[in-house]
Amino acid sequence: MSWNPALDPDCPIGDAVDAIETVIVPRARDLGGFEVRRALPAPKRQMVGPFIFFDQMGPVEFVTGKGIDVRPHPHIGLATVTYLYKGKIHHRDSLGTNQWIEPGAVNWMVAGHGITHSERMDGEMLQRPNDLCGIQTWVALPEEAEDAPADFEHAPKDTLPLLEGEGKEVRLILGTAYGEVAPVKVFSETFYADALLQPKAQIPLPDDHEDRGIYVISGSVTVAGDSFDAGQMMVFRPGDQISVQAGEQGARLMMLGGATLGGPRHIWWNFVASSRDRIDAAKEAWRAGDWTHGRFQLPPDDDKEFIPLP
Repeated sequence: MSWNPALDPDCPIGDAVDAIETVIVPRARDLGGFEVRRALPAPKRQMVGPFIFFDQMGPVEFVTGKGIDVRPHPHIGLATVTYLYKGKIHHRDSLGTNQWIEPGAVNWMVAGHGITHSERMDGEMLQRPNDLCGIQTWVALPEEAEDAPADFEHAPKDTLPLLEGEGKEVRLILGTAYGEVAPVKVFSETFYADALLQPKAQIPLPDDHEDRGIYVISGSVTVAGDSFDAGQMMVFRPGDQISVQAGEQGARLMMLGGATLGGPRHIWWNFVASSRDRIDAAKEAWRAGDWTHGRFQLPPDDDKEFIPLP
């Protein structure tokens, strides 16, 4: 049985409610040198499908010598994907992965029982100014996968399904939608897509997923007669047939959702889990700092420093 705060027997149905269940206006967060806009988790919505964290990074321009510089830190109980429109970020993790995140590609890091990674703009990048814009998401894992071994998959941009026509260009990042399947392995029913719409173009949301939302990156959209500008997330009621129309300047959207999980999740720092006990165990393991025999190791190519437990 799935868990969804919107599925309440006392909720009105049909014409008694609006097509949009929740509108989320992201909160600004300072990450030290640049600002992100955080849509999830939100006061009215912890998750959309399995998506439990959604940050818009930028657009920002870093001057010469500056950039993202996130030291090694741990995760459990989730998978991450950072999807870039501009710029690139150097990812290193405790599996030995050494991979640049570049626009349009998917870097799918599964934390499972535990992984450590760093995210930096380094090397020759720092010798010139750099632009950055993208979305970072966390996908909560179902209970049966929370303690799975850590993993990492890279899918280049040209391996992702691309649907084009009628003023629409949709690239499927994760999961299934519109009859297509993205290449990386997911652990529960999921869809995540980058949609670019020409002015007045329309796109239906997939109707075969329980939970669905959109986030407006640029431009504006109209849904059920209401207009929404960039920087807003809309979450829709399960089962409704929803069509989104771009405004006069077109629009770029992130479309996300999937099956809801069996219950809410606990979130503390970089840890996501179905129980507080799992969070507490991860805290103690990171605090212990046994990088040789403990639960967490440091990335072999980036093991000189780390972020301490808050």
